[in-house]
Amino acid sequence: MPPRIVVVGLGPAGPDLLTAGAAEQLAGAPAAFLRTGRHPAAAGLGDLVTFDGHYQEADTFEQVYARIVDDLVAAATAHDADGAVVYGVPGSPLVAERTVELLRADPRVQVTVVPALSFLDLAWDRLGVDPLAAGVRLVDGGRFAEEAAGDRGPLLVAQCWSTDLLSEIKLAVDTDLLPAGSPPPTATLLHHLGLPDEQVRTVDWADLDRVLVPDHLTSVWVPSVAVPVARDLVALDDLVRRLRRDCPWDREQTHASLTRHLLEESYEVIDAIDDLTQAETAGGAGTTGGDEAVADAVDHLEEELGDLLFQVYFHSCLAAEEGRFTLADVARGVHDKLVARHPHVFGDVVADDAGTVLGNWEQIKKAEKGRASVTDGIPAALPALALAAKLARKADGVPGATMPGAAEERALLAGLLDRLAALPAVSDEPVQELPAALGDGLLALADLARHHDVDPEDALRAAALRLRERIRRAEADTADTGADHPPAATAPLKFADHKGDLPRRWS
Repeated sequence: MPPRIVVVGLGPAGPDLLTAGAAEQLAGAPAAFLRTGRHPAAAGLGDLVTFDGHYQEADTFEQVYARIVDDLVAAATAHDADGAVVYGVPGSPLVAERTVELLRADPRVQVTVVPALSFLDLAWDRLGVDPLAAGVRLVDGGRFAEEAAGDRGPLLVAQCWSTDLLSEIKLAVDTDLLPAGSPPPTATLLHHLGLPDEQVRTVDWADLDRVLVPDHLTSVWVPSVAVPVARDLVALDDLVRRLRRDCPWDREQTHASLTRHLLEESYEVIDAIDDLTQAETAGGAGTTGGDEAVADAVDHLEEELGDLLFQVYFHSCLAAEEGRFTLADVARGVHDKLVARHPHVFGDVVADDAGTVLGNWEQIKKAEKGRASVTDGIPAALPALALAAKLARKADGVPGATMPGAAEERALLAGLLDRLAALPAVSDEPVQELPAALGDGLLALADLARHHDVDPEDALRAAALRLRERIRRAEADTADTGADHPPAATAPLKFADHKGDLPRRWS
């Protein structure tokens, strides 16, 4: 049998709320530990080993909890012949105790939990609330924004251990959205319940982080949330479902029918980003006209991102109707994926530069997907130049598939131009090798751009936009002169040479 650990609760306050059974377990154990000595009941238990040092050394709470579990498993293994190791935690072992969750799921040990009085019992008494009758939800202060999303309460927010955390909770509720003339929302701070300096204070929501210095024995009672957390996201979800129910056009849509709309919205977001970049770099910032241009571009980007977000909601709604997945599944999936792919943020991996991050990302993604090739997962529907550039980057990491160097590609392009020059200007017979030759030339151009740290898709788009401007200028000149054809000065279309090694561009 695995070694044994008995988990006991220290109660919510001082030694008077510690059960006799818990005290006996701690006193009679071959080895006894406390998660923290910073608890009012700990002072009367003698000189027990605590894990407070882990809180000072680790970067995250999850690291603290994992190290505590490892230390307890090691102690239980060492004392297996003597009996069960005892582990004391604040409050009840079954309420908001992550280390107990981890221990109970750990196959290396068998765990017995001795129930104890929780801070919740004192909270219900002080508030005069029956949590079952009131339908109270218990949420973690550190995850308030996500756990309370869309909820109108009542909520008891536990583990509000710092002023910064209270500020985050306060700011998660946008009280500016309240109707004009509405009374300010309130909350009740529950601090040091059961201790001589206990405080139960009802305050305006704006003062939540201003009236006392919180610690690990502080909670917040929210009887109702006047403006639900993440209200606008919840409202958009409701809107999409109503459109599916009440709008004939929306009812007819499928994943496939929406594809072109998703693509168009994506391109419109890119256009909006380009507009914002141009406005910010145009040199007019700080002037009335420049600031207005940036503000207009920001508004444009916000609008286009909203259109794109609607597509995500719509596809998620369709999937939910089919019983496949929900919007919450989508959000949870990308959240967990990003955590897993950032071990330098959420784990022990060290990555000091962007290149290392990208390298780690590729290896983690390959392992996650079980992919046999680095090209797996690259969508074939990418624009051709972008696809070529992406595959060329992948090729450089595969022996035997490495792309030629920049000099060889220049030579290939020069040879291609010679071959094209030898072709007749007009031919009734299709030149069979021409598509393959042009394709090789475009691939070489795409990879040559990579060697010079140029995105070929962006470069071609910029050239196309310059051509668009030339067309518009020619149209304007034609309108001014009243002629049927553009003035000779602007035709024909030609390359303009630039000094040095700069690329030639459309004039």
